[in-house]
Amino acid sequence: MEQQNFKILIADHTHQDFAKIICDEMESSAKARGTGIAKRSPDYIQDKMREGKAVIAFTEDGVWAGFCYIETWSHGEYVANSGLIVSPQFRKSGLAKLIKKKIFALSRKTYPEAKIFGLTTGLAVMKINSELGYEPVTYSELTQDENFWAGCKSCVNYEILMSKERKNCMCTAMLYDPKDHYEPEETQQDFTKHSKLYERFMRIKQWKLLAPFLKHHEPANSGNKAGGSPENAKRHRSLFHTFFNF
Repeated sequence: MEQQNFKILIADHTHQDFAKIICDEMESSAKARGTGIAKRSPDYIQDKMREGKAVIAFTEDGVWAGFCYIETWSHGEYVANSGLIVSPQFRKSGLAKLIKKKIFALSRKTYPEAKIFGLTTGLAVMKINSELGYEPVTYSELTQDENFWAGCKSCVNYEILMSKERKNCMCTAMLYDPKDHYEPEETQQDFTKHSKLYERFMRIKQWKLLAPFLKHHEPANSGNKAGGSPENAKRHRSLFHTFFNF
């Protein structure tokens, strides 16, 4: 792809006409991935724009390119950077990382005391999050706000989530705690060092979660043991505990 320059702005009322396009692209992308997201209406997206709780990206020619917004839970104790979407023609351009950095900075400025968290099924997003200072955590460390979890009902994996009593699912949970966190350089180095291990853990986790829901699957005898815990003794959270909280 030819190098593209983008303008990433804090959205406002002047961007409301893009709400329908954004919602349609969110839904289309979720279907393509075979997962799901909390469905939002154009009116909801427009509210986020008017409140200054969203960022929007354009090309230098004014073509819409991407979007992300802020949600708060548990009376502002937790913040989620939700609905990250990049227009298909601009994917793999590095735009997702730029949007994540912008919305993260906006979240920190608007809610400096809040814990910022996210759920993802992709290593690419995990990598971006780690560069911002996020760490993998168990679901118990996320908000327990019922309204947040209700948003998972539109996901194809909702049955798995509920079967695990909301303690685990196909997504990996990541958290940035402003009161207790490593520096971004440390979390980035940790992710780089253990990226292959994360990838393997995610495959094993997804297989173990899906197995009970499949009519035909092979017995768990094909080398799906995790092997050993990472050698980074400094980290206070166990990757095994995080990824295998069954």
